[in-house]
Amino acid sequence: MLEDDFGRELTGLRVSLTDRCNFDCVYCHNEGLGDTRGPMAPAEGELSTGEVVRILEVASDHGVEAVKFTGGEPMLRADLEEIVRRTPDELEVSLTTNGTFLPDRAQALADAGLERVNVSQDALDPEDFATLTQSGAYDQVLSGVEAALDAGLAPVKLNMVVFEHTAGYVPEMVEHVADGDGLRLQLIEYMPELAGRPEWAIDIDRVHDWLAEQATEVTAREMHDRTRYWIDGSPDDDRGGLVEVVDPVGNTDFCENCHRVRVTHDGYLKGCLNRNDDLRSLGDRSREAIEAALRDTVAERVPYYGEYLIEDDNGEWVPNPEYADSEGDRAPYEYDREESSASDEAKSARGDGTGRATPDGGDVVED
Repeated sequence: MLEDDFGRELTGLRVSLTDRCNFDCVYCHNEGLGDTRGPMAPAEGELSTGEVVRILEVASDHGVEAVKFTGGEPMLRADLEEIVRRTPDELEVSLTTNGTFLPDRAQALADAGLERVNVSQDALDPEDFATLTQSGAYDQVLSGVEAALDAGLAPVKLNMVVFEHTAGYVPEMVEHVADGDGLRLQLIEYMPELAGRPEWAIDIDRVHDWLAEQATEVTAREMHDRTRYWIDGSPDDDRGGLVEVVDPVGNTDFCENCHRVRVTHDGYLKGCLNRNDDLRSLGDRSREAIEAALRDTVAERVPYYGEYLIEDDNGEWVPNPEYADSEGDRAPYEYDREESSASDEAKSARGDGTGRATPDGGDVVED
């Protein structure tokens, strides 16, 4: 098993299968990139089916225990079922998706070996959901969650990014999960250093405090030392809902308990899911190249995310000068901010003057 300089063993991979997405969520820095007509064969530059499987085989040989397939929207890959089916049996297999293609594919994915699924759902109101995602797929997502439950992929985790425009939905989302069999909730801290718009960020500690008041029991999960809030239930029974908070910003405990690295859709490894200057090439995607990249990536991991990206005196997020000499095998990914701004202008007629449409659920969780 591979271990970094801080005693963290590598036990998990997040594998991005594509950067394409059929949503254009207001908090996402990818801006709905690429061809999104529907599931198709790997696009040019994306890892092939065989390459993904080979990466997983090498990772399994080095003690990795779990893989989560992500994107973009991973279900835009028509070969997803084949990838899942060919994943080594030793690996626990999960998926993060926006849910729009689950109604037709959940059962096939479960039959192929998928064990768990996370579905992005930031609001329970169809109009606000459409505003947040720039899509009209609300009913499809709800159907996708039901299809996943029917296929035996319980518990289904609902992912909700918590920021100014969604924080007001936290109470009803918690109630929704507590009342729904087979559902769990992950509240994900908004990360302005990646998505921009720092004015949208809220104090995640307020969310923790509110959840602690509602919970019948509070525990911790080994992964990331995440706090788990049991609403109207406990770890010893199947009643009630479970809420976790994913809060990596400035949280050293989170990173000290992180045992994952990311594989990008175009064949690079990242030691930190949110870092962007340490990309290690998988080369010719041979077993030897994959193994070398894994070893190098683990060896170069930083102790925690907040040490790599810091806030300067002007409130801007900048790389820590200590890592100014970091060199990956390619330049950091850059997203076309000018193109994004043009897209924002087109949306501003429906929005709040910031270039993004604004839902009605923007009140933060009350103290």
